[in-house]
Amino acid sequence: MNDYKEYKQLLKEKLTEKRYIHSLAVADEALRLARKYGGNEEKAYLAGLLHDITKNTSAEEHLNIFNEFGIMLNSVEKNAEKLWHAMSGFAYIKYVLKIDDEEIADAVRYHTTAKANMSLLAKILYLADFTSADRDFDDVEVIRNLVDRSLDGAFKYALEYSIIDLVNNGRAIHIDTVNAFNEVILKGSKTFGN
Repeated sequence: MNDYKEYKQLLKEKLTEKRYIHSLAVADEALRLARKYGGNEEKAYLAGLLHDITKNTSAEEHLNIFNEFGIMLNSVEKNAEKLWHAMSGFAYIKYVLKIDDEEIADAVRYHTTAKANMSLLAKILYLADFTSADRDFDDVEVIRNLVDRSLDGAFKYALEYSIIDLVNNGRAIHIDTVNAFNEVILKGSKTFGN
């Protein structure tokens, strides 16, 4: 498997040491989950490595990337700078690094909010970001245990955790997160006529 030395060097230049270590940890966890759940190992590792490539970018640089590549922010995104790196990272990977892989770009784009109809790779990246070795938030061990038993079970729990955290902190919930959660709930329930 490719060790992506050139991308690791770029990450060292663009990220803080803590964020660089996180990126390596997410790449390792994404690779582990891809092996466990039959995902593409190469894509999982690369998506994990690059998912936060613009995380330490200034607000002005994010806005320049959005402007240059025609990314329009909705009202939630305008008020949630924490989400910007997923959108600018998507553009950076696709248009600056010229990585021509829609699945990787999409996984990076939705690694913060999730969305309905996520690919296996996107779910793997979303969960690898939650469960990487450097994470130490409340419930991280619960999600780590779940992800070893069921990718979908861990995905549901991670969405619930995120939504509850946003509500408890008085923050808006992105519509993509709501749609991802609703999809999981509706798939798990029996509806009239089914």
